[in-house]
Amino acid sequence: MKITILPSFPFTRVLILFTFLLLGCVAEDRDIYLVLVEGEPVAFQQSRGSYSKVSEAHAEKLVKTHEKLLATTLDTGSYSKVYSFKHIVNGFAVHTSASQAKKLKKAHGVKLIEKDRGTKLMTSYTPQLLGLPEGVWAQKGGEKNAGEGIVIGFIDTGINPFHPSFAYDPLNPFTSNISHFSGACEGGPKFPTMSCNGKIVSARYFSAGAQTDPTFNASVDLLSPFDVVGHGSHVASTAAGNYGVPVVVNGYNYGRASGMAPRARIAVYKAIYPSLGTLTDLVAAIDQATMDGVDILTLSIGPDEPPDDTLTFLSVFEIFMLSARKAGVFVVQAAGNHGPDQYSVVSYSPWAVGVAASTTDRSYSCTLILGNGQIITGVGLSGPSFVHGDLQYKLVMAKDAVKANGTFPRTTAYIDECQYAEALDFNLVKGSIVICSFSTGFLDGTSSITAIIDTARNLGFAGFAFIANSTLGDFIAEPIPFSVPGIMIPRTNDSEIILKYYEQQTHREKRGIVTKFCGRAAISEGRTASYKGRSPVVSRFSSRGPDFIDIKRNPTDVLKPDILAPGHQIWAAWSPMSVLDPILSGSNFALLSGTSMATPHIAGIAALLKQHYPLWTPSMIASAMSTTAVRHDNQGEAIMAEGSDLYRLYPSTPFDFGAGFVSPPHAVDPGLVFPSEYEDYMSFLCSLPNTDPETVQTATGGSCSIHSFDNPSDLNIPSVTISALAGARVVRRRVQNVSGKPESYLVGVVPPEGVMVEIIPPWFTVSPEGVQDLVFKLNVTKVLDDYSFGEIVLTGSLNHVVRIPISVWPVLMA
Repeated sequence: MKITILPSFPFTRVLILFTFLLLGCVAEDRDIYLVLVEGEPVAFQQSRGSYSKVSEAHAEKLVKTHEKLLATTLDTGSYSKVYSFKHIVNGFAVHTSASQAKKLKKAHGVKLIEKDRGTKLMTSYTPQLLGLPEGVWAQKGGEKNAGEGIVIGFIDTGINPFHPSFAYDPLNPFTSNISHFSGACEGGPKFPTMSCNGKIVSARYFSAGAQTDPTFNASVDLLSPFDVVGHGSHVASTAAGNYGVPVVVNGYNYGRASGMAPRARIAVYKAIYPSLGTLTDLVAAIDQATMDGVDILTLSIGPDEPPDDTLTFLSVFEIFMLSARKAGVFVVQAAGNHGPDQYSVVSYSPWAVGVAASTTDRSYSCTLILGNGQIITGVGLSGPSFVHGDLQYKLVMAKDAVKANGTFPRTTAYIDECQYAEALDFNLVKGSIVICSFSTGFLDGTSSITAIIDTARNLGFAGFAFIANSTLGDFIAEPIPFSVPGIMIPRTNDSEIILKYYEQQTHREKRGIVTKFCGRAAISEGRTASYKGRSPVVSRFSSRGPDFIDIKRNPTDVLKPDILAPGHQIWAAWSPMSVLDPILSGSNFALLSGTSMATPHIAGIAALLKQHYPLWTPSMIASAMSTTAVRHDNQGEAIMAEGSDLYRLYPSTPFDFGAGFVSPPHAVDPGLVFPSEYEDYMSFLCSLPNTDPETVQTATGGSCSIHSFDNPSDLNIPSVTISALAGARVVRRRVQNVSGKPESYLVGVVPPEGVMVEIIPPWFTVSPEGVQDLVFKLNVTKVLDDYSFGEIVLTGSLNHVVRIPISVWPVLMA
């Protein structure tokens, strides 16, 4: 299984084939296999947080049964056990061959076996954007108490413990105990055990799976919780970083950063490395984090593709998340970075909150000022090119400054893309604004902005302009901190204006060789933010629904993604080593985009809600965020989405944004919630079409005999999704009053096109902590060739408004 940390770094798990002759035979390749076996794990034989001697004895017993099963089933010397899972799931990981794995599959007591498919990364101002300072923070005594007593677990690339976002302030000690949590601090290279300082309360690393792969590189894949990538630090500080930390990059102050829950504690579980990541290490980390007692589990990593041999809901990864949910942990997961394609989500299950990414209203832009007064807007976090009053510099195109007699390949990388300083004439480019072109090297990933910056610095450019190529079309430009003046011009229309001016001002001989450069240009300040953009807008990369049940993308009756949060151009902590992104090397902060960045926003907000309502279950927390989410932007219009056509916006649907854009001030007082428990998820699984209840029971260890739903759409979640409504269907929901006062609700509905919706009862009164059953009757009035969308709105007498999105595909009767 591939796992993705969002934004997508190029972590590709490569299968290396070893072939050698042994006694005249070819040895089989080995892979890691995840095996679930019969028998109750430790967590569900005890109360959460009380790991007793009886529990420890049971854990030892499980380990011994794993070893006995392997020894009696597999050939001696044909395997090595990687992990035993014993807290929330009973099973193990084994490194062995396919033929030995087949033996295991047939062994008595084995419930499920799945080949490890690898893992991959999916990858400030947002507290103000989300209304936290004057909202939820204010209700708990401000930023000095926001998240107090809550532990957020992060399974990622580790953490940079020396970052000020994770510092402990002895003048502002923590006041709430976290006796429910019992983590540990594992030291190692660049991570002394004192790194667990009270803000970081636990740090572990999981590498046994990764180390079975020959691509594991001990020189960069540090065996400690230290983050050499930066991604894990970015995610952790977005959710729980300290309040008001100055964001300084290249000597420039971009403001102050804060996590969503700045007083929450941080528990680190490093399970992915620069060279690779394995599902084995990831699920081992989930098992440990749940055993330690985290309240919130943040997965900005996850499967990058659906399982190829089972239902999306019944893969090993999903079962581990279900078990964590059963143990009382709120699990939040990145929806994926495969947008804007439909059926591209990698968060499938209703027991984990899948987060989509949006823009904010903040943007960074700079301008290229031409000698004729024309101003071209572009992107680039750099200072201005002009100093000492010199507003204009000579404008030179890279291909016109290439050495005539140079001994280098005449490729675009040397001629157009400014990748190699040795190709350019120092006397022509020194002190000039140099035009570098987006060409084939940037399409295939062999060229980089980092190389342009190095060339600019080595040859003394006054600045560079990286422009679109009309042959290749527009490209996407994200603001990147430049250590030299620079600007990216991503639109071909703008680049053509620049080139037209350049040619008008450039004198050439008959052979086309430049005799005189008369064009002039300057680059303006690009580090000042503007707060005038339309927001939120669903980001182009953010994965879309509908949710699906198998690798053939057959849709299922669950709304995914669940919710929308800021995930575009997010400032947060970084690791100066930055081994996968040299352009950010030496930086303590990074501006990144991805559903990886959106996910910790929801994790931090969940921590605030858990602090406010300690007895709320994960489903109640998720429900509060969903039913109070907003579906309009800062201009009062319906939320729009970026699509496949660059620089155009499209109307969005719940398959883009889920329930809507998270609103913490409303989520803290939702009025009603939709509670769901483990038994409800089992009933959901058992009601899936073409699913054998025995398969469900075998995979999960749960039972289908308690009760079952008529349809998966009966799962008590705050949305209604029906992937094929033929004729009529009755859908049931149950709400609980959490407002503390009796309240009457009037039910309204905006029906999807082609569907009539009746709600019973049309109004009701519910007492504090009381519950109310609702029946939704849906009837097809018009057959359509796609989904249509609507919503149910419950308006309370105490001003609570509860919104339930409806997504239905009306089809012909069979």
